[in-house]
Amino acid sequence: MAAGRTSTSPAANQRRVAAATVIGTTVEWYDFFIYATAAGLVFTELFFEPAGREIGLLLSFATVGISFVFRPLGAFLAGHFGDRLGRRAMLVLTLLLMGGATSLIGLLPTYASAGVAAPVALLVLRILQGISAGGEWGGAVLMAVEHAPADRRGRAGSVPQLGVPLGMLLASGVTALMTGVISPGEEFVQWGWRVPFLLSVVLIGVGYFVRRAVDESPVFTELAEREQRSGAPVVELFRKHWLLVVLAALVFAGNNAAGYMTTGGFITSYATGPDVARPLGSTEVLVAVSGSALLWLLTTYAAGRLADRIGRRRSYICGYAGLLLAVFPMFLLVDTGDAGLLFLGLALFTAGLGLTYGPQAAWYAEIFPASMRYSGVAISYASGAIAGGAFAPTIATALVQATGSLLSVGVYLSVMFLIALAATLMLRDRPGIDLGIGNQAEQETGATVFEVRRPD
Repeated sequence: MAAGRTSTSPAANQRRVAAATVIGTTVEWYDFFIYATAAGLVFTELFFEPAGREIGLLLSFATVGISFVFRPLGAFLAGHFGDRLGRRAMLVLTLLLMGGATSLIGLLPTYASAGVAAPVALLVLRILQGISAGGEWGGAVLMAVEHAPADRRGRAGSVPQLGVPLGMLLASGVTALMTGVISPGEEFVQWGWRVPFLLSVVLIGVGYFVRRAVDESPVFTELAEREQRSGAPVVELFRKHWLLVVLAALVFAGNNAAGYMTTGGFITSYATGPDVARPLGSTEVLVAVSGSALLWLLTTYAAGRLADRIGRRRSYICGYAGLLLAVFPMFLLVDTGDAGLLFLGLALFTAGLGLTYGPQAAWYAEIFPASMRYSGVAISYASGAIAGGAFAPTIATALVQATGSLLSVGVYLSVMFLIALAATLMLRDRPGIDLGIGNQAEQETGATVFEVRRPD
């Protein structure tokens, strides 16, 4: 599976790679967001009822966050084997792991019927989701970027990024259909919440066959042919480029914290709960979240194209500036209890999210050397997810409970954006750099402002 096939033309294979990465990533993140949505709506009642509403809600969101702790394990494993055995094999394995765990969640007994075994089983399956998510993203974006022409890496890398808003759109849309049409009210609590999880079986089948059809990355094929694969890519990565990993993780942390205000179930839980002046129905909130996901999708792709014109770094600077300007207006609009203003608030956030997400794949691929690129990309992404989104819904919920104000969450996010912006300013842009193993000497230096770049 490591050696790529060469039976298709480059253009046809790039289209196939684009389809495989975006479809597979959509399935992965649909599975991930279905859990986050259910955690905000029903898991407090179904799995943590004895703890009471406030503590139960914190525990429910904590299970969202605990999976992030295991993302680095998935990143280490997928990074090691992705740099040793190939990108394509990891894409298939992570998809199957995520889909299997998600489907099993849909079959779990609740606390009422199984006692403490129910939340324990839920936690185990959530950990498996975290391991899968930690390894999947790196393989998907490297397949897209390493197949792309040098002047289109931003656009190509934004395609698998679309899987996140697409997964969010699909997850919130399916859940809204269940809460508003098929199983409203108590029916959703009794059985309707299971259907979105069980639908993952169908999506896995589609993603599996599409991903099996793509050629291996040309960079990895060259690595294999030259027998220049690292024996311990993770060890080599941290020995030579630990600072680069830290900065790349912090660059992503701000975006992930912002994204998990909506995708992590916090906004859904807050807008439908007693803390808002006029609580909204679950379906209204899910429709607003679905609309914002569609806008996020469009801005993510536009940001990838923009990054090919103005650079990855400038795109990120504009994005974090936009998020800093939008964060407090967004929360003020969310706090009104009006569905239209809720959507407007989320929409204000969308441009900044897209600008700090669309260019990420290309930028990550261009700053790490070929022989340890999968490890660097995957571990940086997973670490940034822990620093940013892992417990963002839990922190936000605790802040609101402690202060009684949603604006305290705005302060927390603003700090995260400033940290990410500082890390952004410490990384260099390297658009167009040769990603092949033959150019590893240049790839090894000059990615941060602390390093002296090799002369052209």
